[in-house]
Amino acid sequence: MLRNYFLTAWRNLRKQKGYSFINILGLAVGVACCLLIVLFVQDELSYDRHFPNAERIFRVKSEILFGGNHMYGAVVQDPMAETLARDYPEVEASVRFREQGSFLVRRGTQENLKEEKVIYADSTLFQVFQLPMLQGNPQQALREPQTLLLSESAARRYFGPELDKGESILGQTLVLDNEVDYRVTGVVPDLPSNTHFHFDVFLSMVSLEESRQDNWLSHNFVTYVLLTDPAAAPALEAKMPHLIETHILPQAAQVLGVNDTEAFEASGNKLVYTLQPLTDIHLHSDLTAELEPNGSILYVWIFSAIAAFILLLACINFMNLATARAAMRAKEVGIRKAVGSLRQQLVGQFLSESVLVSAVAFVLAVALVQLVLPFYNNFTNKTLTLSLVGTPWTLPLLLVGALVVGLLAGSYPAFFLSAFQPIRVLKGQVVSASRGAFLRKGLVVFQFVTSIVLIIGTLVVGRQLQYIQQKKLGFNKEQVLLINDVYAMGNQVQSFKEEIKKLPGVVNASVTGYLPVPSYRNDSPLFPEGNTDQEAAVSMQNWFVDHDYINTFGMEIVAGRDFSVDFPSDSSAILLNESAARAFGFENPIGQRLSSITDFRTGATESLTIIGVVKDFHFESLRQHIGPLGMRLGRSQGSLSVRAQTRDLPQLITALETKWKALAPGQPFAYSFLDDRFTETYRTEQRLGSIFMAFAGLAIFIACLGLVGLATYTATQRTKEIGVRKVLGASVSQIVLLLSREFALLVGVAFLVSVPLSLWIMHRWLDAFAYRTDLSWQPFALAGGAALVVALLSVGLQSLKAARSNPVRSLRSE
Repeated sequence: MLRNYFLTAWRNLRKQKGYSFINILGLAVGVACCLLIVLFVQDELSYDRHFPNAERIFRVKSEILFGGNHMYGAVVQDPMAETLARDYPEVEASVRFREQGSFLVRRGTQENLKEEKVIYADSTLFQVFQLPMLQGNPQQALREPQTLLLSESAARRYFGPELDKGESILGQTLVLDNEVDYRVTGVVPDLPSNTHFHFDVFLSMVSLEESRQDNWLSHNFVTYVLLTDPAAAPALEAKMPHLIETHILPQAAQVLGVNDTEAFEASGNKLVYTLQPLTDIHLHSDLTAELEPNGSILYVWIFSAIAAFILLLACINFMNLATARAAMRAKEVGIRKAVGSLRQQLVGQFLSESVLVSAVAFVLAVALVQLVLPFYNNFTNKTLTLSLVGTPWTLPLLLVGALVVGLLAGSYPAFFLSAFQPIRVLKGQVVSASRGAFLRKGLVVFQFVTSIVLIIGTLVVGRQLQYIQQKKLGFNKEQVLLINDVYAMGNQVQSFKEEIKKLPGVVNASVTGYLPVPSYRNDSPLFPEGNTDQEAAVSMQNWFVDHDYINTFGMEIVAGRDFSVDFPSDSSAILLNESAARAFGFENPIGQRLSSITDFRTGATESLTIIGVVKDFHFESLRQHIGPLGMRLGRSQGSLSVRAQTRDLPQLITALETKWKALAPGQPFAYSFLDDRFTETYRTEQRLGSIFMAFAGLAIFIACLGLVGLATYTATQRTKEIGVRKVLGASVSQIVLLLSREFALLVGVAFLVSVPLSLWIMHRWLDAFAYRTDLSWQPFALAGGAALVVALLSVGLQSLKAARSNPVRSLRSE
């Protein structure tokens, strides 16, 4: 029986090639989109679950409200890890990470290579994360000062020939920043892509003096704990207030004059430590000092919804196209019933056709996915694969998916067609035009609601990105070239800067690692001189810059003056931004003196004089409000920022490289542009907008196929009406207008439904930005207009075909 069903179904598909092509194409595109999104979502949900004890690993996070600054951080104090492992029975082991930027690394006399992914880590790394080792002993690795671990990729960069021969590289030496020798004590495999941190070089934490300072007031270390039982997390969190009372407040009393938690909180301050499950970090965390930019569970839900809706659109098309062919298959149904076919047999026949179409569409969808997957990976910055053999769930899922989609998509047409009465059908009386019309029209409305929401989302995301690019930031990010790692020049840095300033096309240059683009920096409190009470503190960023910083970045001094080489006393001066000046409440900040803590353990301070106020500028993402900031003269040699004014940037870059090689032979020359660094901050939003655009286009395409189906169905049902109208003198344009008016109304209903839905979704998304564009009427009007035009074009072709048909053919049986 089943064999006969499928043979008949195959003959019908071959007989109706045009119908079959449209149906299979629409379903294949929908399934391919769904598969691509499923791959993305599955990868996002899999982060960090490959670690053996993932369910028992937690990160300690902090919430600090102090000095008017509210920070949610992924970092805690350096003694926190050891204290938790030693004093709290819920903790089996702990490990700390500490980032300090990139390093120049070389082997022997070879040229330096720049390693961006470098981290200090405790030797307990292997107890918590249980990383496998290709070479080395996990019990001994990272235990001694000046030792390191390499990822397999990094090891091959320096010891490729030895590794190819199977030789051990343990005990080999690498030189960091041209100064310190580090000994290799292990090689670990590259971390999987679905991990929330990726490092190529692990330096022993005992090499870092900061890690041994027993400082309970400075938060710089990312700390993980391995619990004896994941259920013990609430009990450990409940003990955190006791840890604060025992360890943190005694040091705070020396600096801030606060003795207990109640006094601390009475001033409006707050200090809370909680545990974050390892598997929640990637999708549920956006804290200060994250090791890498994370994903978002919101985007996972959005993409999952888009996948479901696009698959629904494809199934809806199948239903509409199948019912549109009802008239053509009505006599077939009538004859089958007249010769004794039961309704359940007809249902089986039509469902088998549906499942066959679904199976062919799934095969085509898999081919489409394999075709576009390289571009999709490049777009999403992932390494997704669709393996029918390597992944055990893929093939069964596709088979079940093809069956389920076929049954769901074919259910309504099967029961609709099998319900025809044979006597009426064989007399030429098919089915009234009103039967099932509400459902079919509702499905089309649903299709266009989805399409319009996606179009509006694309336009709003694009407007927000445009707003970000055009917003006045308080500094000029254009034509600022950043030369990285100038510290490699040692004491030649200032000479290099002065040489660069003499080049044609260079306006100014500044040496500092503090740039007005989002990055993690330490916050520290400043006080009005003579008042170190916590109520008077302002928690703010402290940047160390040189005399040319303000002019190089085009910032504006709104009160007082800039740093000047004519004032040696500027070594103890400070510039505040407007937010910091307001936070201190000074009526006239110029000349006021501030105290900065130089040693949190002893409470030692230094005095700073305010010489100027800088107009507020955005140094963080536009998702955040501008916070307090101070600038001081100091040594920070992360990069050289060059303000250029030339049309021939390649020639300037060549000149810069020539000067670099003359003063820093053997050191890698690397540069970037400030505006590119700024744009990179919003890469996630750019990808979101592009994804919206791509899937909005596909949704419109699939919806148009559905409209073609409904237009065909309508034209079939109204064949005799069209013939009568033509005989009575109706023009082609009048008939096209008559048939199109109904579909324009459906798009109008879809637009009315999609507007409030889009408003709610886009408001929720824009709420993540402290500085945002307004939701004006233009995106909604453009989306509605585009949907209407595309719909009318799709329907118009079918309507024109029906309107130009010969009326004699439709009326000769009357």
